[in-house]
Amino acid sequence: MTTTLVSSATREVRIGFDHPFVVIGERINPTGRKILAEEMKVGDYSRVEADALAQVAAGAHMLDVNAGIPLADEPAILAEAIKLVQSITDVPISIDSSIVEALESGLAVYQGKPLVNSVTGEDEVLERVLPLVARYGAAVVAISNDETGISEDPNERFLVAKKIVERAADYGIPYSDVVVDPLVMPIGAINSAGKQVMHIVRRLRDELKVNTTCGASNVSFGLPNRNGINSSFLNMAIAAGMTSAITSPLHPEVMQAVRGADVMMGHDPDCAAWIRAYREPPKEGADEGARGGRARRRRRA
Repeated sequence: MTTTLVSSATREVRIGFDHPFVVIGERINPTGRKILAEEMKVGDYSRVEADALAQVAAGAHMLDVNAGIPLADEPAILAEAIKLVQSITDVPISIDSSIVEALESGLAVYQGKPLVNSVTGEDEVLERVLPLVARYGAAVVAISNDETGISEDPNERFLVAKKIVERAADYGIPYSDVVVDPLVMPIGAINSAGKQVMHIVRRLRDELKVNTTCGASNVSFGLPNRNGINSSFLNMAIAAGMTSAITSPLHPEVMQAVRGADVMMGHDPDCAAWIRAYREPPKEGADEGARGGRARRRRRA
């Protein structure tokens, strides 16, 4: 089955149907985070550093890094953020921007093989982004929308994804290096949004044989108890064939859903990762009591 390999200077991550689900931490993104945006704009990356370390500690396998700040030098800020994150963690990075110059700036300083987030189906965007991805030997997220916008018909979104995969091949980018985002819509607004995504993901897995990702929290926008919805969505998406997601690992219920799905899909041999994450620590004094009991038994013998 298809495997997408991404890496930092010292660590590889494999995204694929036969591998554990890959969580891409979403927190390093100034969109909707006014304080983070202002700090990054003036060269203060202390919150970026804290977010990177916290997400890795919580279980993120990769980190998405975005520097989309209005009226700021996005290429320079993105490059600085990437260099910082790579200096304090060893996880691979998803370089996230809609600005081609910013993507190139990030790729120029990156150590390893990153995931470029992203390319859409517009011809102009394909012609600008795909040569860049090919030149740097990166993998790329293909978002299933084009000049007509985001279709509510999952079959149309599939066709956009197919177009991007085929166009990537024209630039020497194999389908294994294209990770498709089928676009998760808010289920509170479009009641069939969950079914649409499952349908597309299955087709992407079975027909195009590509790996998939998404902005998982989009599905719960506007609803209460969003993490409950996100967790249910991830369980079902993983069963349908989704292999990664951009989400926050800082919510325990989300990580529990992912780890539980890995167990059920047979991607956690002997449940080792689940046990490491959730085994209860020994009660205080338990070891001492056990040693004392053994000593007493030896004396009686």
